[in-house]
Amino acid sequence: MRTKIQFDEIGYWSEIKLEIQKEYAAAYSKILTAQKSPSLYHVYIDAFAGAGLHLAKSSQELDLNWSVIYNAGTMKSLDIFLNFPVADMNRNVLWRNPDNVDDSQKDRMNSFWGDTSWIGAAYRTDSTLFNEPEKRSNDDIAEAFRKRLKEVAGFARVPRPVPMRNSLGAIVYYLFFASQKNAAEAIVLDIFKKYENRRAP
Repeated sequence: MRTKIQFDEIGYWSEIKLEIQKEYAAAYSKILTAQKSPSLYHVYIDAFAGAGLHLAKSSQELDLNWSVIYNAGTMKSLDIFLNFPVADMNRNVLWRNPDNVDDSQKDRMNSFWGDTSWIGAAYRTDSTLFNEPEKRSNDDIAEAFRKRLKEVAGFARVPRPVPMRNSLGAIVYYLFFASQKNAAEAIVLDIFKKYENRRAP
């Protein structure tokens, strides 16, 4: 007896992400298809879409590891869209007092970021009287990750990410794009403008 394939019901932000990816793929595919010297074969891979049965969040088996991002950058031939789950980070890791965060959550963040440098990106101590950690803004943390994609992973083009907001305007995650090509960045910047002020209904 065959097991019936199960699909997740996707939410508003996933629908927007798919719209963005569809627009990008269509526009960039035209450029690649027109290339004749040499002609280029190209494919789209959704490496972490995960259609079908999913593991529980507590297992942490579906978390993206920095090594995947880093390898994609060093290959110099891949473009990536990446969810930067700032709401999840704030809920589980980026607390006002980082000393109270569970070690397993810190390990998740280390794995996603690639090392412990996220601590310096997320907190500052130079502005408080007793050098106590003060959490930086979501935008500051996202900007630190954008620089990491460029300076560490080696992506030449990493435009500012588009924020995905809930119905109250709070940012749930940032959608990043990273590439080696000017043309790819130009396409994405044009697409991102359409969605930068969008929020969930």
